[in-house]
Amino acid sequence: MAEPSLQAAPVVVAGAAAEAVPESTSLRESTPLRGRARARLPRWTHGWLLPLAVLAVWELAADLGWVSASMLPAPSTIAAAFGRLAATGELETHLRVSLIRAGGGFLLGGATGLLLGLFTGLGKWAERALDPTIQMIRTVPLLAVIPLFILWFGVGELSKWLLIGLGSFFPLYFHTFLGVRSADFKLYEVARTLRFSRIQLLTKLVLPAALPNILLGVRLSSGVAWLMLAVAEMMGASAGVGYMIQDARVYAQTDIVFVGILLFALVGKLCDSGVRLLEKRWLRWRHTHKG
Repeated sequence: MAEPSLQAAPVVVAGAAAEAVPESTSLRESTPLRGRARARLPRWTHGWLLPLAVLAVWELAADLGWVSASMLPAPSTIAAAFGRLAATGELETHLRVSLIRAGGGFLLGGATGLLLGLFTGLGKWAERALDPTIQMIRTVPLLAVIPLFILWFGVGELSKWLLIGLGSFFPLYFHTFLGVRSADFKLYEVARTLRFSRIQLLTKLVLPAALPNILLGVRLSSGVAWLMLAVAEMMGASAGVGYMIQDARVYAQTDIVFVGILLFALVGKLCDSGVRLLEKRWLRWRHTHKG
């Protein structure tokens, strides 16, 4: 009686395997279908889905009268104000002035932060001498130094450049310092074995190892530069996007206020995307999780 049971077992196992084959085949066939369904939209459009949905709901709420037109104008009204300012050339003038201020202040503060970050990161004595003072200055709110900047430098371009530069300094300094200190110690031992000069050590080891953190600092510094630009232009200016927003606020032109906010958002996003393109090009060697 035992032999029939032994012969029946392979039959049962074979039957189960035969039933499992169509299921696995169907899974393999359905997986590409799901992948194709996700790939119908181009990758670059994925980031626009949420903003477009918000704009559609916003426009619908404005059309139905759910929101006040004076407090929250419809996107179509804001777009009309944008086109009107662009046609008169006023938008171009304000944007050009703001770009010069933000770019000049960012270069001033970013270059200083990069050099000091390398200096304190490479030398222990430099860290002990400079880093405590920089950390103390970092804790002072930037808005608290505006009165001093006005008293010392007036309300001209110099005070605005210095204020933007001060805000841009700290992110790039700290991430450069972190990047230098996070380099693998074994790389320094290899460089010492190969008898690298100080220039070779800086260009072939320190900067490549610190580059991911430096680029992250550039992204954060550019964002702070636009933030401080808005503050600097609102505290006293005769041109610029921040001045345009402040002037529109005085005359209750909410649509123009939103135009200025939109300009800050678009230009800031373009700067951030530019740095991310540099990251993709310069950091191809880095193997990280892509999600």
